[in-house]
Amino acid sequence: MGNGRARSGIRAASRGGGGREVTARCGLLARGVLYALVGMLALRVASGDPGGGEADRQGALEELVGRPFGGALVWAVGIGLVGMVLWRLSEAVFGAAGPEGNKPVKRLAAAGRTVCYVAVAFSVLSFAAGGGGRSGDQQSRDMTARALDLPAGQWLVGAAGLGIALAGAVIAVQAARRRFRKHLAMGRVSARWRAAVGFLGVTGGLARGALFAAVGGFVVYAAVRFDPAQAKGTDDTLRSFALTPAGPWLLVAVALGLMLFGAFSWAMARWREV
Repeated sequence: MGNGRARSGIRAASRGGGGREVTARCGLLARGVLYALVGMLALRVASGDPGGGEADRQGALEELVGRPFGGALVWAVGIGLVGMVLWRLSEAVFGAAGPEGNKPVKRLAAAGRTVCYVAVAFSVLSFAAGGGGRSGDQQSRDMTARALDLPAGQWLVGAAGLGIALAGAVIAVQAARRRFRKHLAMGRVSARWRAAVGFLGVTGGLARGALFAAVGGFVVYAAVRFDPAQAKGTDDTLRSFALTPAGPWLLVAVALGLMLFGAFSWAMARWREV
């Protein structure tokens, strides 16, 4: 009886407690900073700015550290992403907010997000500690090369790429269907603000989904060709949009969309139910 009550108390605290809310909102703020900066760097690439830097997480951190108090800002982003890890981990263990938060598929998705954000937070904190780091493109090629050397590596890489591409498609479809609205507590907010956040969520989600789908597509292609050089990180993938028949205008559209997703993340930090 006592143990059951204790577990219920822990579960209730994890879902509604101030600690979970703080970590979630800090994580969303940090995520927004990275996406906004990557979008800005991609926009520079589209404009032909030779000093624009790489449009990926590494480039975003280098852009941030060059600003006043940049070192502290990078640490703040890294700590915020640790908050994102803790929030998603709590969802995996205790369930997410909402009536369907306890469903196994929801918990499994939260566990997957936890793993992803652990890698992101680790890379940001390593950069903040002076670890530097390789570009996202090089990391993608190195990871693909190591995976291809494993038994059944070609199948594993193909499956991973397909998973990333499918995740991108899901992100885009959910954005287009405005599925994010069920997570927002904006009942007392004006219709104008709700419309603005809806626009950010749709356009930003479509751009983010397109980026994920393209990254996954290149990983699948690397598996088919058995060539890790065909795998692309965020920067090379974004640059590939400019090589399509739409030219740099497609890259401009995706870059603006990523910046809008950064703003949407900040809106989520304000109004998301956690």
